[in-house]
This record gives sequence, structure tokens and C-alpha cells, in this order.
Amino acid sequence: MIHRIALIVPLVSLVAWTAVVAVAQDDEPARPRPCEMRVESELFADASTTPIARSLTLFQEGVAWDFLEPIASGSAAATEIVLHDPARERVLVIDPQRHLKTQVELLRLERLSVSLSKWARSSEDRLVRWAGGPDFSTGLTDDGDRLELVGPRVKYAVTHEPAPSRDAAEAHRRFADTAILLKALLQPGGIPPFPRLAINERLAAAGAIPVEVRLEIDPRLAVIGARPERLRCVHRLHPRLLTGDLARIEDAKGHVAAAESVPLAAFVQRHRPDDRSTAATP
Repeated sequence: MIHRIALIVPLVSLVAWTAVVAVAQDDEPARPRPCEMRVESELFADASTTPIARSLTLFQEGVAWDFLEPIASGSAAATEIVLHDPARERVLVIDPQRHLKTQVELLRLERLSVSLSKWARSSEDRLVRWAGGPDFSTGLTDDGDRLELVGPRVKYAVTHEPAPSRDAAEAHRRFADTAILLKALLQPGGIPPFPRLAINERLAAAGAIPVEVRLEIDPRLAVIGARPERLRCVHRLHPRLLTGDLARIEDAKGHVAAAESVPLAAFVQRHRPDDRSTAATP
């Protein structure tokens, strides 16, 4: 969930929340409305103080809009927009510069998860085999507001805080899980996503959301290749959307309507490689 470059992740990708409850009418029980919130995320590599990825995630009406923002240029225009739409069991990935979009069904990500786990568990590499899960309890420690998960040549450390509600924690978990699996689909390679999925599950069960995620990787780790040895993702959480956020969502809806719909393979081929990050997450 560190959440992006899409290792450098779905993921890279987390947040303060508020649950809005509908006012009861006539003697009917109050019904909770979908959470609204904004999450600003920055991903850092090694000891650098300059982020390598930055994203803004806006939650509204049961969906999440994830905007990958440019680092070098002064432009606020997103280089990629991802619409997480759990009610319709889909994810839309939009390239606003090239006016392209592609749809990924959640069922496809579920099938990817099953096949990837099966592959990882049969690997000869200790880390890959460990990362296939399903049990991470041995290397997991919980120290109040900090979770740590240690595996062969890798360590995850997550600082977290209480979410405003259980619904908010679960909504964030659903988004983070989908983002890291989407990253595994769009950018194969790296550590399998299951340690992060296990951490996400633990946080949601505790009614918590991550504030900072650190990933430390053994430099000899061949599966990561030339990627950084240490990643740190910082998430700034806000309990409500701003006026500018609402305008940004409306603009994103316009991009969805105008973009040409293409199959995933065609989208990946035509989409610029340096833009393909599906959330600021490690």
C-alpha cells in the first residue's frame, strides 16, 4: 500500500476518513452513506527527500479516483487516472494525455491472485515462496501503532492510526488491495503482493489506516532487479473532499467519457512506460 510506481505499487498508491450517516426518516433506521475522504501520497526511494511518485486519491459515493501526478513539471494535470468502482466490479485506467482507457474486471484480478500465489509457492527462491503466503503470522509483530512483517531478505514496517470508522478502514483496504493487484497485472515482477495484502487485512481488522509504509529489500535480491533497496511511502489523510477535489472528479469523468476504449494489451503497449504507476505504494 507504501502504495506506488506500481511496485513500486497496486502500489505507486495510503488516509483520514469520515463516515456520513443518513438522517433517519419516519421510524426507519439511519443508513450509512459511503465514506468521503482524500489521501495524498508520496513515494521516496532510499534516503532521498525528493519523491519519485506522487498521487492523490479521492473517495466519493462508493468509488475511488486515483490520480498519478507528475513530479518534475509544475503541471497539476494527472499523467494517469484510475477509477476504482467496486459496485460495478471493475477498474478503469485512463491515460488523459493520449485519450485512452481500458477496463479491468475485478474477477480478472482475483484470478491473477490465485495463479500468482500458486506460482510463488512453488518457486525455488525463498523470498518468492514466502511471499506466496498464505500464512505470515510467524514474521508479523504488532507494537501499538506499528506493524512489522519480516521475511527472507525483506522487511515491511507500517505506522498506522485509527480510522474514523470500521467502514472507512474496510473501504481503504478494498482500494489498497485492488491497487496492488492492478500493479501486479500492469507491471509484472518484484515481490508478490501477498505480504502487503496480509498487512492490509490486519489493519482493516484493527480499524486502522496506514500513515507511513517502509519496505527494505536485500540489495542482492534478484527478483527486484535494479529497483531501490528502500522505499518509503507517506500518506496524508484528510476527512473530507475540498471544492477543488469535486471539480477534479468532474474533469476525470469527462476524460472517461471522451477516451477511446481499448483492450488492456493495446493500452499497455500505447501507454508510456514511465507513466504506468497505479498508486504510490511499495
